[in-house]
Amino acid sequence: MNVAGLIQILATLSWIAFFGLIVIAVVQASRGRGIKGATPFVLVFLVLAIILTVIGAGLVFIPFVEQVVRYPISKQTYTMSVAPLEGQVQGDDSIAARTSDGQEIFVDASVLYAIDPKQVVQIHITWQNRYTDELVRPSARGIVRDAVSQYGVEEVVTTKRDEMEKAITDAMTEKFAENGLILYDFILRNITFSPEYAASVEQKQIAEQQAKQAAFVVEQRRQEAQQAVETAKGQAESVKIKAQGEADARLIQADAEAKALQMIADALAGNTDLLTYQYILKLAPGIQVMLVPNNAPYLLPLPTLEPTPTPEAGSQPAPH
Repeated sequence: MNVAGLIQILATLSWIAFFGLIVIAVVQASRGRGIKGATPFVLVFLVLAIILTVIGAGLVFIPFVEQVVRYPISKQTYTMSVAPLEGQVQGDDSIAARTSDGQEIFVDASVLYAIDPKQVVQIHITWQNRYTDELVRPSARGIVRDAVSQYGVEEVVTTKRDEMEKAITDAMTEKFAENGLILYDFILRNITFSPEYAASVEQKQIAEQQAKQAAFVVEQRRQEAQQAVETAKGQAESVKIKAQGEADARLIQADAEAKALQMIADALAGNTDLLTYQYILKLAPGIQVMLVPNNAPYLLPLPTLEPTPTPEAGSQPAPH
């Protein structure tokens, strides 16, 4: 019993004594008897009752009599992890949960929280120093399990992870506030699978990688084939261009030859002896005289050759 309770008891007894003396005095007076010296006692108990009542009503704490209980209002961290030395509980303390499609996963998480300074008295009355083990830990684990059960295993680790983490944070914030705590953050540290599911995921990933590799090879072969087609087209086009060029060159050459022949024909038409002269030049360039048998006909009509002048009589031959 504390001092405040003791003072309240004494005040109650003083009031009982005061009213008791009043009753006795009244009874004795009705019988014609008086109580000598009772008045001072009545006044003493009245004053004492009033004083004790006032003190008991205003008394909250008396040094060295009542006990002080300290609660931290700074941020605290509670970690639940598969790693043996990371969390508050030694060994595997990850949160085992089951997804909506029945797969078991294990969640590592940390909760950052603090006691609301305005709710310290409520914490002391409701939880005292048990708020960590009996409020923070079970609330966090239960909320995580409820949230995980709303999603499939693929969603938990891919598209819906952020959404699930927000749902957990919102639910935990509300739960903590109802019990005098402030949630600063919920950290979803890691998600692991059962060995069986992990093996199936690994096999699936291997199959997907093999499929991607096969698709890559097919695409590579297709590109190589396309490149070969383009190369063949280029070579064919090159051959076509070359053939066209050669054909065009032959046409140009033929046209030039035709024009040359036409010019020759035009020249021969005006000078019939030119062809014979060209023939002789081809036989022996620079020939002036050609001897043939007297009984052989001429192959071509020869032009009339100019006679060589003879020296006059009496003239001297030129010296050699």
